[in-house]
Amino acid sequence: MAPTQKHIAIVGGGTAGWLAALMLQKAAQASDGLRISVIESPDIPTVGVGEGSTSVFRQVLLDLGIDEVEFLRATGATLKFGIKHAGWRKDGKDYFGPIDDPNALAPPPGGAPSNWLHHAQIAAGKRVADTHLFTALMRGNKSAYARKDGKLIPLSPYHHAYHFDQARLGRFLASKATGIDHIQTEVAALLRDPASGDITALQCSGDRQIDVDFVIDCTGFRRAIIGQMGAEWKSYGAMLPLNKAIPFWLDHDPKADIAPYTLARAMDAGWMWGIPVHDRMGCGYVFSDAHINADQAKDELETRLRRPVEIRRQIDIDPGRLDQSWIGNCVAVGLAQSFLEPLEATSIHGTLVQMLLLLRATPTQLAAGPLPTERAAFNQTVAGQVDDFADFINIHYAGGRRDTPFWADMTEGGITARQRDRIAAWQHTPLSRNSFTPLPGGLPHVEEQLYTPVLGGLGLLGKDASARAVGSPGLKKQARSALAQLHQDFTGAARKAIRHRTFLASLAARD
Repeated sequence: MAPTQKHIAIVGGGTAGWLAALMLQKAAQASDGLRISVIESPDIPTVGVGEGSTSVFRQVLLDLGIDEVEFLRATGATLKFGIKHAGWRKDGKDYFGPIDDPNALAPPPGGAPSNWLHHAQIAAGKRVADTHLFTALMRGNKSAYARKDGKLIPLSPYHHAYHFDQARLGRFLASKATGIDHIQTEVAALLRDPASGDITALQCSGDRQIDVDFVIDCTGFRRAIIGQMGAEWKSYGAMLPLNKAIPFWLDHDPKADIAPYTLARAMDAGWMWGIPVHDRMGCGYVFSDAHINADQAKDELETRLRRPVEIRRQIDIDPGRLDQSWIGNCVAVGLAQSFLEPLEATSIHGTLVQMLLLLRATPTQLAAGPLPTERAAFNQTVAGQVDDFADFINIHYAGGRRDTPFWADMTEGGITARQRDRIAAWQHTPLSRNSFTPLPGGLPHVEEQLYTPVLGGLGLLGKDASARAVGSPGLKKQARSALAQLHQDFTGAARKAIRHRTFLASLAARD
């Protein structure tokens, strides 16, 4: 290494590590004298039972210049338009949580909240999800494309998300990392400056020493680097009591459609995820071991699914986050920074947004350090981001079920005081963008566009509050007109869209 060359090392590969490396490389394109490496242990296994993203992942892929069709074919990924929440309501009914935002196509008139079309729908006693294109695509098991003259024609003005296998995605991203050093070794120890505490080198297996100027910890649950820098864990166990998961695979029914949504199916002591990738279904039961053990959970799965399941392993979950994500010249992102139960795809979304926040400083600035002001702001913002994620997941359990001990406990005391107060307030004051603290630079976050479909789906938004949000006759008329036009447009688009399974099969058949 040349004496003047700065080195940023990402420790840990996988989805988080390779995404961090590619985003860092793109941000550093105009910088000279910067080396980027991914240091990855060859012996770390992956569970590989499917993961979902948010639409931010698609935006980042396109920004990195990655072709969507190539990505889908190489990884066996599928499209995702939202989540089907099965059995979360006290009446046992299902609801969809679509991730598109119809309000973006019909901006609110002056004085109306940003989610004005949602409020118009609630005030009329109708389902929030019915205002969404993605709901129509989910119900019809459709893709977001039509085919004309042998070409795929996009039908949606929104970014969709994906389902994928983490191991295959990691290998695909690594194949795109031209110009990034890939070092397969185990980091055994840190060498640190005695005065500043910064990492100066990584001591690796085989007595290899790698000098570094900045380190990004993507080692997942091991937190192999940040854990040695003094970071402490803040647990969310009191508000998110699901602390075990048993993942497994299911085969697709060859005669059935492949769903373009994540299934979140309520179970006796938690919920089951279903992530459809191209060739199979990645599943798992996330549960509270205060209410059920792993053998009982497996029995419940087999009774519900009417088939045997082969549990791949048991995962222990301690939901929470680091008190500091960035210490000295080391920052942790992804699972090394936080982990919540796998609802609403917060893990990869958090990784991407945290990298976008980090890259508000240039890679050259990160390598030169020490950036105390930027570090303090980053730590505060990321802590708030993950706290907001935890709040959002917690409120999913507010549907009022009491039919099993777990659901009775969540209904009677599992919803935090903050979220109970917000639900009560939203019966009288319309839920809106003003209810949330935005991230810097308008980066995507959990705000009214996601809360409204979930709380509307659970039946927890007051009609009176929504009626006040669109109270004037003129505003009501505009809302009715906008909703009618969107319904016509969305119905037409869903009718033209090719089926999801057909779309995936056509990609696999292409040369």
